[in-house]
Amino acid sequence: MAILKLHGGKQATCTRRVATVLHELQVPFELIEVDVANGAHKSPEYLKIQPFGQIPYIDDDGFLLYETRAICRYIAAKYPEYGLIPTEPKANALFEQAASVELTNFDPSASKAGLQLWIRKMGYPFPTDDKIIADNLETLEKKLDAYEAILSKQRYLAGETITLADIFHLPYGVFVTYAGSESDSVMNRASRPNVARWYKQLISRPSWLAYLDGVTTTTAY
Repeated sequence: MAILKLHGGKQATCTRRVATVLHELQVPFELIEVDVANGAHKSPEYLKIQPFGQIPYIDDDGFLLYETRAICRYIAAKYPEYGLIPTEPKANALFEQAASVELTNFDPSASKAGLQLWIRKMGYPFPTDDKIIADNLETLEKKLDAYEAILSKQRYLAGETITLADIFHLPYGVFVTYAGSESDSVMNRASRPNVARWYKQLISRPSWLAYLDGVTTTTAY
């Protein structure tokens, strides 16, 4: 069987999320870098595969798939023994609940603030907006108060074991810590010890640490 090909960017946020899940599941993959800077993702050839002109997409032995969360769900479903998507009905319902929480309560504000903070940290020549960052971090603070209530009762968002719902908080959960001191960032507040504990568990996983310098082809674990 051909090795899975991940078409994306070495430093791109969503490529990093997919690579983290691939590493978590010990799936070998080849990174095919898309030359976004020169518009390769908007070329007619690329748009035939990804009509929105975005990265990443995967080619799994001829099966093409785009949208980051869809890719991650597909890979996790292909390797159910790792349990990143629970199959027992009640556990699966709790997973879906947690995945919805990430998508609707965390990502909207974390991605807006986090992307701007990441652009600044990387030194990219793109405009950023202090108000967008401040407004979205303020919203995120309130959302994380609810996370604290959830995580005070269990280790992870869907229960006692990690699922995709937790991993989906990367990389934006890290990027929002770039505002001010990381030790007292929105993810590390002393007033939310369970959020801080959960966040530290996520960023300590080998799958996240593997690509701190960018995503690379990984054929062995």
